[in-house]
Amino acid sequence: MGFTIGGIREMRSGARRRVRATECTAVAEYTGLWGWDVVPGARAVSGQCSCGDAVCAAPGAHPLSFAEPVPAGAGLDDATGAWSEYPGAALLLPVGRAFDVIEVAEAAGRRALVRLERMGLPLGPVCATPTGRARFFVAPGAAAELPHLLYRMGWDDADLDLHGLGPGSYVTAPPSDLGGLGPVRWLRPPTMDTAGAPPQARLLLGTLAYICHRTHY
Repeated sequence: MGFTIGGIREMRSGARRRVRATECTAVAEYTGLWGWDVVPGARAVSGQCSCGDAVCAAPGAHPLSFAEPVPAGAGLDDATGAWSEYPGAALLLPVGRAFDVIEVAEAAGRRALVRLERMGLPLGPVCATPTGRARFFVAPGAAAELPHLLYRMGWDDADLDLHGLGPGSYVTAPPSDLGGLGPVRWLRPPTMDTAGAPPQARLLLGTLAYICHRTHY
């Protein structure tokens, strides 16, 4: 049987419903299982942000100004109901509440992740972005402490491609895309043990800094 205009529309409508169902399930997982707030975010298509600002500084990578967060603890029904108010929104996680983030180049992050796992060190969730960055979720407060911690370890943070994200920042969460460039994906998904109690930054920082230094040089 050949394709028809109506059939194509039905297929597209079905695809959109599946995407929305996947996003609603992810929102409920983040709020209900992992205890994270989820904020509806803008999307970007062909470099243009859905917020409507032609000179948006962060296309597809910032919260929608009019949208209410879905709070930690919301179950499937509540999360689905809340998220249905913002069809097509990206899933953003506010940094500085349940976790801070240490961000490095993805190549360095993957090498560090292998080494950290072999060493048996505690690890939290880790995600990778389509821009080639790896983001390690660590205990809140890490971003503010990062320069001091690196200094105490003998590293000059100016020489490392290693950055902290703290309060006021947002990270795009899987399965959403980042700025229209592609989806964010988990390198190490959250679990019941790690989502609510990510490790202190100092436990990972020495290895991350060393791998970043080796990768850079």
